[in-house]
Amino acid sequence: MKRCPQCRRLYADASLYFCRADGTPLVADSAAAADESEPTRFMPAPPSPTGEMPTEVFGRGASGGVGTSASLTTPLPPGRRRRTRAIDSLAVLPLENETGEPQAEYLSDGITEAVINALSQLPRLRVVPRATVFRYKGSGVDPQEVGRQLNVRAVVTGRMHLLGDLLVVSAELVDVEQHAQVWGEQYRHKHEDIFTLQERISQEITAKLRLRLSGEDRKRLRKRPTENTEAYDLYLKGRYYLNKRTTDWIRKGVEHFQRAIDIDPSYALAHAGLADAYAFLASSTGEQPPTEFYPKAEAAALRALEIDDTLAEAHSSLGFYRLLYEYDFEGAGQAFARAVGLNPNYANAHDGQSFYFKATRRHDEAVRACRRAQQLDPLSLFANVSLGWAFYFARQYETALEHARKALELDPQFIFAHWLAGMAHAQRGALTDASAALARAVEHSGGGLTFKAHLGHVLALAGRRDEARGLLGELEGHAQVRYVPAYYFALVRLGLGERGAALEGLERAYEERSGFLAFIHVEPTLDVLRDEARFRQLARRIGPATR
Repeated sequence: MKRCPQCRRLYADASLYFCRADGTPLVADSAAAADESEPTRFMPAPPSPTGEMPTEVFGRGASGGVGTSASLTTPLPPGRRRRTRAIDSLAVLPLENETGEPQAEYLSDGITEAVINALSQLPRLRVVPRATVFRYKGSGVDPQEVGRQLNVRAVVTGRMHLLGDLLVVSAELVDVEQHAQVWGEQYRHKHEDIFTLQERISQEITAKLRLRLSGEDRKRLRKRPTENTEAYDLYLKGRYYLNKRTTDWIRKGVEHFQRAIDIDPSYALAHAGLADAYAFLASSTGEQPPTEFYPKAEAAALRALEIDDTLAEAHSSLGFYRLLYEYDFEGAGQAFARAVGLNPNYANAHDGQSFYFKATRRHDEAVRACRRAQQLDPLSLFANVSLGWAFYFARQYETALEHARKALELDPQFIFAHWLAGMAHAQRGALTDASAALARAVEHSGGGLTFKAHLGHVLALAGRRDEARGLLGELEGHAQVRYVPAYYFALVRLGLGERGAALEGLERAYEERSGFLAFIHVEPTLDVLRDEARFRQLARRIGPATR
């Protein structure tokens, strides 16, 4: 028997490491927990959310060996009938890392992401994406409140503890609609058995959702990305670094993805991760040479698809390459459509498709794709801003501003929302507001050159030419020691009314394969050049404007 030192409950199950009531560690070694001289007893489960004691009880669990689990179910209060309809929407909150070691954070994050990715493959289930649920990391928020905020039927929470080479993970499923915990489980596996651990969690959650699964659905749940634990560990670290979204961390992610590939060259997800990392570096705000990094992103995405053509992530990465680097609008549309078809729950694929629609003047479809991404990822700052850009390109500036403000309500320092607000204000002629918003983007980004260039453009339009030239001088100074996109110089020159220099900058930006030029047909800032023969020639080289 073992008594919890906090809540004083007595547990007969020697295989448990944590109190079910408050997560207090009970023992460091399961062998020391069992007193076989004691008879098996049954202890009451924790109260239900209504405060009533459930009727089910706990008994002695499994043998206590590695790979076993102990489960619990909190039934509904007496008199309330459990509904039988399937749970069709779910949020998996980040596992709490109770190891006490920050370096193990990648592991708790990785297990969470793996479960999200596995469940999101099921077409009848809406799973909230990683980007949104990780906003709750470390917040200790009530699952019921999370469920209401994300408009999902159920929420999964859990904890991870690392004891030497032993992973101890406890998880529970809360039915938000029924106000009840319907399932709970504790798993103990060696680190090398992490795939089995993740598969069991995903499969047992699915069983409790009461979904009807086809044979193909079950196959997806059992699919392993690699059989090599070391390669998988490196992949998890790569994703952990990539999600920090700064150049230095992204480069660290590249290093780990490549090491995973070196160990297992047929690891498709590692190639897809590498493609994402290179694409981030080459993007319009990555401020790295697109001609250096986008071809690497394409090669990695194509290699991932050679190994596994069903990876929505790799098709989406390929779509961004074709849109922002090749200016191959038709090819981009096909890649994004394939990604959406493979995984309708993948919010990034819908967002990518929205940018294809934006670039090709299909404004209504762009808005619909953005709204679908929002439905899948309701708290995403990027989803709000992406929808704002759809209205911006459609010349609906007030609506674009509304979505920038919504993102800023969630995060007042979100630089991309300040950027959108600045550009929308500028097109409205509110140049004071525009320059203030862009100045905040510069401040919160730590002096990002993207935002300095747009600020320089707006300051010049507002007649603050000396300040604009000062920013132009800063860009020229940076260009002596690092890559600065030619598009930035064109933007400031355009604000200063230097059309010839602006056109020259745009032509250099074309040679650099600037992602900004994918939107040459819809960018309002460039409207003043549309009567110029050189501009029309450049636009034709980039691709035909549709509609």
